[in-house]
Amino acid sequence: MDIKAIEYHVAGLLKAIGEDPEREGLRETPERVARMIQEVLEGTAYSNHEIAQMFGKTFAAEENDNEDSAVVMKDISVFSYCEHHLALMYDMKVNVAYIPHGRVLGLSKIARICDMAAKRLQLQERLGRDIAEIISEAAGTEDVAVAISGCHSCMTARGIKNTPAKTVTTVFRGKFRSDDSLKKLVEIV
Repeated sequence: MDIKAIEYHVAGLLKAIGEDPEREGLRETPERVARMIQEVLEGTAYSNHEIAQMFGKTFAAEENDNEDSAVVMKDISVFSYCEHHLALMYDMKVNVAYIPHGRVLGLSKIARICDMAAKRLQLQERLGRDIAEIISEAAGTEDVAVAISGCHSCMTARGIKNTPAKTVTTVFRGKFRSDDSLKKLVEIV
């Protein structure tokens, strides 16, 4: 990420909206914004494959675990930025389920995968697909489901300004595609 270019363009944006980037309250704003962008868009530096490798720590599944059992993690909080407006996508909750095939992911790794995938300019639909792809590779299973519920400030703070609107997206892979009882594991309520 080119931090100096971000600083330069933020100063230009401030000028373009009629502000003086040299006034006291704005003097350090370009640097602050550049550091914020570097932090909140950290995921752009990594491919889905690289994220799967970073957070792919697995453990042998218990002997009594079989392909009929699922690992489910609900209400993972993330935020992202809409690639259309650079607007905040917030109050996002991600539900993830997968059926282990001999290996299970460390639980914190599931949340870390969701967080890192969200740290990109994103569409909610793509975010769900990215998380499913990463979980699938990291856990070594095609049987993955992801459901996301979130608010988009491009809908709530501008345009139509419909503040109660939430967007729900789902991704079903493997056994989750055809088994309605498995789909319910990630249901957003």
